[in-house]
Amino acid sequence: MEMETAIDALGALAQENRLKVFRLLVQAGPSGIAAGDIARKLGIPHNTLSTHLAILARAKLIASRKDARSIIYAIDLDGTRALLAFLVEDCCGGKPEACAPLIDHALAECCGAEYCSS
Repeated sequence: MEMETAIDALGALAQENRLKVFRLLVQAGPSGIAAGDIARKLGIPHNTLSTHLAILARAKLIASRKDARSIIYAIDLDGTRALLAFLVEDCCGGKPEACAPLIDHALAECCGAEYCSS
């Protein structure tokens, strides 16, 4: 991940409502949550939520899919994994592979073992 991409992702998370949305979607796992349900659960007006969702999607932290008349949002596992890997890139004396199991474990805990890269 490039520095600018990481800054965009971190900037997207550096706002209270967007961080709440991201954390809610992490809890939901790969099944995700409909946009209307996110708005109700977090008490965010729909038009404001749309802006926050767009920012998180541009940062490649969440993804959406259409399900009948609903738009379902879930974390973007590849983008989230890339951000986490970037953050620990220099760990353990420049051996990021030492932290790879930590990243995979964190994503497997929230999203299922099938999402591990190993």
